[in-house]
Parts: sequence; C-alpha cells; structure tokens
Amino acid sequence: MTMTEHLELVSANKSYGGWHKRYRHRSRALDCEMTFAIYLPPQAETERVPLMWWLSGLTCTDENFMQKAGAHRVAAELGIAIVCPDTSPRGTNLPDEDDSYDFGSGAGFYVNATREPWKQHYRMYDYVAEELPSVVRQHFPVNGRESISGHSMGGHGALILALRRPGHYRAVSAFAPVVNPSECPWGQKAFSGYLGEDRGLWTQYDACELVARGASSQPLFIDQGEADDFLEEQLCPERLEAVCAEHDHPLTLRRQPGYDHSYYFIATFIEEHLRYHARHLHATR
Repeated sequence: MTMTEHLELVSANKSYGGWHKRYRHRSRALDCEMTFAIYLPPQAETERVPLMWWLSGLTCTDENFMQKAGAHRVAAELGIAIVCPDTSPRGTNLPDEDDSYDFGSGAGFYVNATREPWKQHYRMYDYVAEELPSVVRQHFPVNGRESISGHSMGGHGALILALRRPGHYRAVSAFAPVVNPSECPWGQKAFSGYLGEDRGLWTQYDACELVARGASSQPLFIDQGEADDFLEEQLCPERLEAVCAEHDHPLTLRRQPGYDHSYYFIATFIEEHLRYHARHLHATR
C-alpha cells in the first residue's frame, strides 16, 4: 500500500474505553471498495498492541462479530485489537453474485478464485493474508503479534490461513468451522464455482487435507455446539479429529452440549478464546 492510498472512516463508537471503528478502502486484490472493522483497546492510545483477526461466516459482514459477540470488554482488559474483514467483495455486478446465500456475495470462502468471472474480484485469501494486514500495519498501532479466529466459513478461513502460514499466527481458534470443505455441500459448491473441478486445487483450502500433508504443526483450538443444525452435513468435526490423531497434530476440540450455530454460542465462549489468544500474543518467544 502506498502513502497516496487512504482509509475513509465510516463510523466510530467508544466501547469499554477503546474504539470500534469501521473503514472503507479500495482493495487492489479484490478490485473493489471494501469495508472492515477494527476494535482498538484503550491501551492503543499509548502503545502498540497485538492483534486478533476474526473471520466471519456465510452471509455475515464486518459488523456481526463486533455487535453480537460481546468481545470488546475482554479485549479492552487484555489489550488486544480485533480486526474483522468483510466476507466477500460487494457490488461487483458479476452474474449470479447475489442469487444464493452460500456462493457469491457474503460467501467468499477465503480462497483465491481461478475461474471466470470470479477471479478478478474473489481473491479473499490474498486480501486477508497480505493486503489488509499491510493496511492495518500502516494505519494503526499494532505490534506485529497476530492471531486468528473465526466462525463457520470463517473458522475454515482461520484454520487454513494458520496451517498454510506456519509461524505467522501465534494462536488459532475456531467456532463450528467447516473443516473438510472438499467433502461437504457448502465447500463443494464454493470450490467448484471459484476453483473449477480440479480437486487438486481444492486441497490447499481444506484443513483436513493440510493437516494430512503436514503443512504445519500449529495447535488448533475449536469449540463446536452439539445442537448445531449444520453439524452432520456441513461441519463434520470428527473428520478433523481423526486426521489430527492419525498425524499427531495438536488439537483441542470441545463439544458443547445444547449450543447451536448462532452468536449466542459465540458470545458464551468468546472470553475463553480471547484469553487463549492473549496468552500466546503476550508471551515472549
């Protein structure tokens, strides 16, 4: 990002002594305008702070987590900034972009599309891994220590980003992630649409496949609600559990009785996740 590029402040709200702000900017990776949210804890007024990325799920925007998760109080206490990107490009006017909830708008799946017409705009992997971090580092008081988390499609994104980038994130966690998208309806629809029918291309965006090939030894921390409507058909945590056991990959998978796929589930356990991230973000190496 050059100094001639800029952020447009969309909104700002004081929260637990810090600030929740939303910004708009022009993304080169996605070739469109994008909006993201950042929570800056009160410590950011006087020092550089560590950062947790939050990747949201299908149909969500940057606003869902910030408004519903109840994370600001604990992030303020722990001195952690949180950045929430949007879940896809918006308003690119591609054919069928807005026809379904699980493909196109709100459903970028954190991949770099290789098929027309999607490949010009739907490059969410590059946006989250490279471009937006560069923007954040330039404009905000962060100290270079990063972790990543997410929910559902965003949990998938958090896992693959961490597994593909060994050593980059100090911690990774997820709520109800799509762990084996190559073998579930959501993932198959997205991958065939964005990447085509060559399943070899799919494996680089599949947590089970990445663990199986030994891409990283990054410990994984996952919460999964046992009353989740998507548990058996889409999420299939037992597949990740099996491949991690087979390849001796560190995994903590907690099954939470009675909890569904909603933000009530996330709000219940987000404090534990934030404290988990804080232990790694504040630790000296």
